[in-house]
Amino acid sequence: MGPSGSGKSTFINMISTMDYPTDGQVYIQGRNVMNMSANEIGHFRYENLGFIFQNFNLLDTHTIYENIALPLTLAKADPKLIEDKVTDIAKKLNIDMLLNKLPLECSGGQRQRTAIARALINDPGIIVADEPTGNLDSENSEELMELFEKMNRESGATIVMVTHDSYVASFTSRLIFIRDGAISTEITREGMDQDEYFQKIVSISSAGRSRRKRA
Repeated sequence: MGPSGSGKSTFINMISTMDYPTDGQVYIQGRNVMNMSANEIGHFRYENLGFIFQNFNLLDTHTIYENIALPLTLAKADPKLIEDKVTDIAKKLNIDMLLNKLPLECSGGQRQRTAIARALINDPGIIVADEPTGNLDSENSEELMELFEKMNRESGATIVMVTHDSYVASFTSRLIFIRDGAISTEITREGMDQDEYFQKIVSISSAGRSRRKRA
């Protein structure tokens, strides 16, 4: 979390191998991504990372099914496995009735759920999400965060997420506040229930806004 221009998107672009830092190193699962070739990075992304973009980044000329299946298609997975996994994740996200439609035939929320399904389809170890609930209503936002919690708990997947929503942030186990390209505050949920954690997040966010107004 952090104000606009603080460096949140830059940070997640670095750890997702989309951009390269001008200084420092990026290690993922013990590997320095700066030392990988373009081909190695491509394979590394397909095998380890899932991406949820704020503006969806769907392929408009491909169906919802094809968009969700893309990571597995690129990995040359068995077609039956692809079909089973696409059907399963689409049902979980309530978009199974849209699989034959094109993205432009779907609502913003439906396209966001498609982008989420694509990110989850290959069971990535790390999911990088930029405002994943930005186009979802409160009910679907809560369902998505519960799905993230389940993935983290059952499969050990790490979700790195940018959000402006304090309630969405209260589902996390660790929260980093960024200001002017640096970590300003870091808190963990340890020992707190979700409501206590939410109130602490709101307090820190409000204090940050007050400082910006005085400045």
